[in-house]
Amino acid sequence: MTGVRAGDVRPPIDTALVERLVDTQFPQWAELPLKLLDPAGSDHVIHRLGEELSVRLPRHSGAAGQARKESEWLPRLAPGLPLAVPVPMGVGEPDFGYPWPWAVSRWLDGEVATVEGLADSADAAVELAGFLAALQRAAPGEDHEGLTVRSLADRDHATRAAIAEVDGTFDAAAMTGLWDAALGAPGWARPPVWFHGDLHTGNLLTTAGRLSAVIDFGELGIGDPACDLTIAFTLMSADSRAVFREALGVDEATWTRGRGWALATGLNAYTSYAAGNPRVAAQTTRQITEALVG
Repeated sequence: MTGVRAGDVRPPIDTALVERLVDTQFPQWAELPLKLLDPAGSDHVIHRLGEELSVRLPRHSGAAGQARKESEWLPRLAPGLPLAVPVPMGVGEPDFGYPWPWAVSRWLDGEVATVEGLADSADAAVELAGFLAALQRAAPGEDHEGLTVRSLADRDHATRAAIAEVDGTFDAAAMTGLWDAALGAPGWARPPVWFHGDLHTGNLLTTAGRLSAVIDFGELGIGDPACDLTIAFTLMSADSRAVFREALGVDEATWTRGRGWALATGLNAYTSYAAGNPRVAAQTTRQITEALVG
């Protein structure tokens, strides 16, 4: 979930606007029907375009760079990955008062992954470990401009403020202990590797009960991959989490940093969205609780 900047203006986005943008910039698809996908998430408004395409418009400036990032990097990474990822088909330009680049991609069939469906699945845990291992093996390349750099320390002030805000709902002492441990854990000492950066259940698709795709690479970056361990606390049970950790070969320091990422991102989403969204409240409560369990 991309961070929304304070004071960020969200432009109005409706199907009529999307239709005008597609018709003028991609006339080869002008006759295809558009259908709003709802709910689409906090970062993008998504329409299905015909049967084989999707159109994604960022809701806020924090997600404005995703279209170009995915268009540049996903075609290079996809051949080495064991699960499907979005296939960029075009990047649209700002127009008609809409201020940011937007994307047309191949439609990926599937259902959003759920805890109920996959939490206890050792197969899913191994598949996710395999996906992350393959992503980390991909050559970083030389030009890293526009790629995300993740740092737990950058989240220190916001995370401690969130801990204070939710004291009474969650165990503040336990959260502070975990956060201090994550910040104090040894850093990533190996060469920087690729990470997804926003790996949670909403960015996984399943087909016939099995993982089929990983989507939403807006936080794609190169560096410490501990942030991707968040999926172990948003999706998995304690047993499948152990399978995942062993399959990926995660050392203690990286695991502790991963728990810190799960705590920090869970708190951010909880304090930002839970009050008005019962689904987010349930998901982030589980994420925070599981991160504390380890």
